[in-house]
Amino acid sequence: MRAALIQLSVTDDWAVNLPVTLGLVRQAVAAGAGFVLTPEATNLLSSDRAHQRAVLHPEASDPTLAALRAEAAQAGVWLLIGSLALKTDDADGRFANRCFLIGPDGSIAARYDKIHMFDVEVSETERYRESEGYRPGARAVLAATPFARLGLSVCYDLRFPYLYRALAHAGAEVLTVPAAFNDTTGAAHWEPLLRARAIENGAYVLAPAQCGSHAAHAGRPRRTHGHSLAVAPWGEVLADGGIEPGVSLVTLDLAEVARARARVPSLSHDRPFAGPTP
Repeated sequence: MRAALIQLSVTDDWAVNLPVTLGLVRQAVAAGAGFVLTPEATNLLSSDRAHQRAVLHPEASDPTLAALRAEAAQAGVWLLIGSLALKTDDADGRFANRCFLIGPDGSIAARYDKIHMFDVEVSETERYRESEGYRPGARAVLAATPFARLGLSVCYDLRFPYLYRALAHAGAEVLTVPAAFNDTTGAAHWEPLLRARAIENGAYVLAPAQCGSHAAHAGRPRRTHGHSLAVAPWGEVLADGGIEPGVSLVTLDLAEVARARARVPSLSHDRPFAGPTP
C-alpha cells in the first residue's frame, strides 16, 4: 500500500484551511496513494476557547468532515483524518479531539477520541491545559482494513507506551500518530519517541504533523514542530516532511512487520510482575 502523510499549517479558520487540505489530498492521490493521512487539528488550531465555541461544529454538521468524506469517496481511497475539534453535548461544554478513519466509499470506519490531554508547562511563558477545553477519550481503537490493522492515537498519546503495547497485542501492524506537536518539545522528543514506539512494537508508525506558525484571529498564535515522520518496524525513518506543508509518500510492506517481530519477538515476552511498592 502506498501511504501519504499530509503536513499542514492550519489557521484558526476552518473555511481557509479546508481548500488547502483538499488540494494536498488530491496531490497525494495523484501520486498513487491509497491511504492518506492528515494531522491532528485538521479543521483548525486555536487556543481561544471563545473563538472555538463560535466556529466549531458537532460531528453531524462539521463541514470539514463532510468534505473529506466526499473526497475519499470520489478518489476511492482510505483517509485518516488525524483529528477534528468538534462540539459535543457535554454538560461542561468541552469539545472532542476526534480522529476519523474514512473508507473508500466515504463511510466512517472508525472513530477515536484522544485519550491523553496535553496539560503541561513547557516553560515559564508556555503553558497548555488541553483538558480545560477538551474532554479525554476512554477507549483504545483498533481498525481493520484490507491493507493493515491500524492502531489509532493522537499527538500527546505518543508519550504513553502502554497504549501502543495494547494496540500491538490486539493486532495493530500500523500505528498512526497524527499530531500538532509543540515546537519546543518536538525538537527534543518527537523523532526518538516515534522511533521507540515502532521498535518496541515491531510496527510501522505513521505520524502526519502540523508545522510552522499558525495564524490566529483570536488568542495566542501557536507554533508546531512539523517533520511528519514515517518509521519502519525496525526503526528506520522512511520519510520526513520537513518544516513546510506538503505530502510525504511511503510504501507499506507488512512482511517487514512480520520480519521485525520474528527477529525480536518481544510482544511474546511480556510478563506479569509484582510491585514496586511505593
